[in-house]
Amino acid sequence: MTGVLIGKKAIITGAGTGLGFEIAKDYLAAGADVLICGRNIEVLRKSGEQLSQLTSPGQKIIWRQADVSKPHEANTLVADALNRLGGCHILVNNAGVYGPKGESEKVDWESWVDTIQINLMGSVLMCRALIPHFKSQKYGKIIQLSGGGATQPMPLISAYAVSKAAVVRFVESLAEEVREFGIDINSIAPGALNTGMLEEILIAGPEKVGVDFYKKSLKQKESGGSPLDLGSNLALFLASAKSDGISGKLISAVWDKWDDFPSHFDDLMGSDVYTLRRITAKDRSYSWGDK
Repeated sequence: MTGVLIGKKAIITGAGTGLGFEIAKDYLAAGADVLICGRNIEVLRKSGEQLSQLTSPGQKIIWRQADVSKPHEANTLVADALNRLGGCHILVNNAGVYGPKGESEKVDWESWVDTIQINLMGSVLMCRALIPHFKSQKYGKIIQLSGGGATQPMPLISAYAVSKAAVVRFVESLAEEVREFGIDINSIAPGALNTGMLEEILIAGPEKVGVDFYKKSLKQKESGGSPLDLGSNLALFLASAKSDGISGKLISAVWDKWDDFPSHFDDLMGSDVYTLRRITAKDRSYSWGDK
């Protein structure tokens, strides 16, 4: 997909390390100008300097400290990006945290709320700040990081799970609001990644995250986890013209044949496949429960 983002300008949140950094590399390689942000300026500076080595003549890579869960900082970040990049076509909401680990009635309440603020509110605030610009140019791509927290219960990590499920439903709702403006918005599940968030789980230990999840995390670390490029390749596809019109979906980088989706566009967009929906008894072939 070399050159598919030439002329495009992107904002990537939480891009100092991990998947966000990998997406930034892919976007630069595809020709985009990129602004990365995060809360740790030293990490951002180091990452920005690395990314600057990958740019072509005239291509921009900018880094800026910001806490996107704060309305003023999200708005200022977007305004600065529009000014310094000369516009914006792509938003990747990657910033996220696991938050407190332990029984829901015992974990620190402020930490629980902070997790919702960062993972959910931060994503919503960035969308709110950029949507007017996207509407004015009748074009925009929003890629929202979700993950396993949206699709299955995560006992003892409830704030993370709640925020990730909520943000997927926000994506589905916003997709309908902005469809007529040529704005596509999708959620992606990148797989189990061996990043700093995995180390958090291992440090917390089985007494905080549960024995089963801890053992699963240990196995993930040993196996290497899902390659970062699976998630970044999907993020690149969703930022490119190849995905035009695909919107309101939750897509797995690991399990879904997303590169085939354009060939099945009518089926994809004419049904509720790759969305969050309630499962009824009838869906599982039970004769009880449904009127």
